[in-house]
Amino acid sequence: MIRRKQAFAITAVIAALSLTAACGGSDGKKDEGKGAGGAAFNAATTGMVNPSDAKGGELKLWSPQDVDYLDPARAYYGFVWDIQRLYVRQLLAYDSKPGKDGSKLVPDLAEGLPVLSNEGKTYTLKIKDGVKFEDGTPITSKDFKYGIERVFAQDVLSGGPTYLIDLLDQGQKYPGPYKDTDANKMGLKSVETPDEKTIVFNLASANSDFSYLLAMPSSSPVPAAKDTGATYTNKPVSTGPYKVESFTASKGATFVRNENWDPKTDTIRKGLPDKVSFTVTTNPDDMDARLLSGDIDLAIDGTGMQQAGKNKVLKDENLKKNADNPFTGYIRYFAFPTTVAPFDNVECRKAVIYAADPKSLQTARGGPTSGDLGANMLPPGIPGSDKSYDPWNLTKGEPQEAKAKEALKACGKPDGFETTIAVRNNRAPEVKTAESLQASLAKVGIKVTIDQYDGKLSSSVIGSPENVKKKGYGIIVMGWGADYNSGSGFLQPLVDGKFIQPNGNNNYTEINDPEINELFKTAAAAATPEAAAPFYTDINKKVMEKALYLPINFDKAFVYHNPRLTNVYFNDSMGKIDLATVGIAAK
Repeated sequence: MIRRKQAFAITAVIAALSLTAACGGSDGKKDEGKGAGGAAFNAATTGMVNPSDAKGGELKLWSPQDVDYLDPARAYYGFVWDIQRLYVRQLLAYDSKPGKDGSKLVPDLAEGLPVLSNEGKTYTLKIKDGVKFEDGTPITSKDFKYGIERVFAQDVLSGGPTYLIDLLDQGQKYPGPYKDTDANKMGLKSVETPDEKTIVFNLASANSDFSYLLAMPSSSPVPAAKDTGATYTNKPVSTGPYKVESFTASKGATFVRNENWDPKTDTIRKGLPDKVSFTVTTNPDDMDARLLSGDIDLAIDGTGMQQAGKNKVLKDENLKKNADNPFTGYIRYFAFPTTVAPFDNVECRKAVIYAADPKSLQTARGGPTSGDLGANMLPPGIPGSDKSYDPWNLTKGEPQEAKAKEALKACGKPDGFETTIAVRNNRAPEVKTAESLQASLAKVGIKVTIDQYDGKLSSSVIGSPENVKKKGYGIIVMGWGADYNSGSGFLQPLVDGKFIQPNGNNNYTEINDPEINELFKTAAAAATPEAAAPFYTDINKKVMEKALYLPINFDKAFVYHNPRLTNVYFNDSMGKIDLATVGIAAK
């Protein structure tokens, strides 16, 4: 993805590295982080810029990428999770504070943090008084249970994270509320609602990551009476400061104030603008120009400015003070589906990795400001990561054509082979990296066709194993960030066999290795994240040894924001400017 989230430790590293990561075209240090509270280059990576409680105005968000879904059960793009901070709330949420505090879970619709019992297998939470849906209906424990049950209806509501199914089904094979035989559609046995304010989650085994899952949009309450199944995405019911006024796929959405949101129940969101608009564009360079002219406020997809816009900012100190270049917590990578020949042969996969030119790939993404050369699939900051682990010698930054040719011989294709790269057509850096790889592979006899597809259709194009095989996609370009700050939050959707989905799949290589799958179980049972970390180190090594991925870089984004914005900071749990706090400066 796409999504996904990154958390504190990542951006703690990020913030530190950002301060030493000079931007090309400038010394990058002259004004970094200067003047906490005021505009300065990289200031929003370390603190809150332009703090204010002024209300009013329209927050204008643009993106070259349409939302995947507004439905909280289905959304999986990181920037959509950021947008959802405006209109959906969960029992728990990441605090809206700079630095380490932004990675901490705090009560949102819950009165407090979960009470654990039964040796860590039972989580009990109480719902706050006075919290309501947008129509004024009180939010009850049954609304949470129903919202979570919807995640199980993957035949209707695919696309979102599926961790809850793994932990809460426990052999029941619950089909979701639409096929639920319980008269009240409350048939999921592992979740209990003893009264309207209490919800109890019974896990089969202790799992210290479960609180993170309760903070995901997919754990949001949904009123059963207002659920419209697959079309709920067009108008999800709000619990936050804004509600969806309109949504048109491929064009955008408008959010207006939710009169039934009570700020006294919400310590996270400020709800300052009167209105929030989201516009999808097909012209990222035009978007950058509008941003620099002040016509719009923020490019919300989080991938940063295009090269032309970036160059303009770097040459203008007045513009640069409203820009930041943080690590995003994402990895940009190529994945090799093992169901598409000849990528079922590890030596053929090695040939592609060796033939690639890492420096050229980095340049294609925008140079050093786009990120550090990637060497493995677990980014800095995730417990268990080791940035120096480089089994394929990628950080040397040079193609290894002799080794590529040896690998081609070993895979029985000494003269090379033909394959297809699938890439989103609205992500210029991804298209350019595909072209870079195409050129490098041609030098060793691997002929590549590039197939560009509409990025908003990722779930059904590259997320459908059946379609990937049908189209012969041997290589897929994509990006990924942690859903939450643990090795499972980052790696599990990518490489755990249980996460292979018929639609909305993210395990593009379709690896289903019993040893790796078991390591995830072992790590989940560990008493603490620190105790689990070595297992994720092992998983990362096993994945890399199988040559399933070619990492491009540990991603950075060059982000510019309209100087009129207030309360601007990069939330450590998301690696993005937190929309929950942003306001418009009073004139």
